[in-house]
Formats: sequence, structure tokens, C-alpha cells
Amino acid sequence: MEVVPAWAPAVGFTLLPHAGGLLGSNITKREIPTWYETLQKPSWCPPNWVFAPVWGTLYTSMGYGSYLVWKELGGFNEKSVVPLGLYAGNLALNWAWTPIFFGAHRMGWGLLTLLFTTGTAAATTASWYNINKTAAYLMVPYLAWLSLASALNYRIWKDNGNKK
Repeated sequence: MEVVPAWAPAVGFTLLPHAGGLLGSNITKREIPTWYETLQKPSWCPPNWVFAPVWGTLYTSMGYGSYLVWKELGGFNEKSVVPLGLYAGNLALNWAWTPIFFGAHRMGWGLLTLLFTTGTAAATTASWYNINKTAAYLMVPYLAWLSLASALNYRIWKDNGNKK
């Protein structure tokens, strides 16, 4: 008798990144009208409504990529420690950004967190490439968005000084 349905790991891995996103969205929803709207932002800053669908799409693709790597390597084992460990570290950094930037209003620390997030995302992508190219390619839009997010975070930090 099969204890876990065959589809469950794919769904679980795909949905996992959304957990931190959903928790962070509570902070973001509270801070957008009270703090974020008061900040000076560059003309190329995407409108607020863009962020939720973009992050939803990115979380889904990177989550599914992590499932492909997990499946290719035969689950959690010695071979999966580095590629899935890098991914777990990346998720933790990703999830930490919202409470740092929006919750604590620490724009500079948010930027530092984003830079580490981008670095671990690049390392994750590189480690996945020789395991499952599709998984690595699923990370490319995330890397692009992190680049935009880092530039935006930098600009907001520089343009708003130490505004709390």
C-alpha cells in the first residue's frame, strides 16, 4: 500500500516557496499604505499590483524545479545535500527579506539580504544545471527578477536615506 500518493511530492515542493510568501504578504499588505507609499521610488518601479503575480509565478517555477532535482537525485540523500541545501538557504534568505525591508524598514539590510539571496540563487542554479537542466532554466526568471529587485531596493535605499 502506497502511503504517499505519487503526485504529493510534486505538489508539496511546488507549493513550499509560497509558504514564506504568504506569511510575508501579511507584513507587506500592512506596510504598503502606511510606509512604502511614502517612499520615493524610481520611475521604473513596477506598480504594486505586479509583485504578487510575479512572485507567485516565480515561487511556483522554483518550487517545481526543486522537485525535479529531488526526484532526479532519488530524494533526500547525500547527493541532494548541496543542491537542495543551497535551495533551502536561498528560500530562507528570500523569506527573510520582507520582514527586514517592510517589517523593520531596514532598506540597507534588505539590500544586503537580496544580494545574498541572488548569490545563493545563482549557486543553486549552477548546482542544478548538471542534475536537471529544466530545473536550472526554471530559476532564470527568478535570477532576473532578483536583479531588478536588488536595483530597486538599492535605489529606494539611496533615495530615502535613513527614513524609517
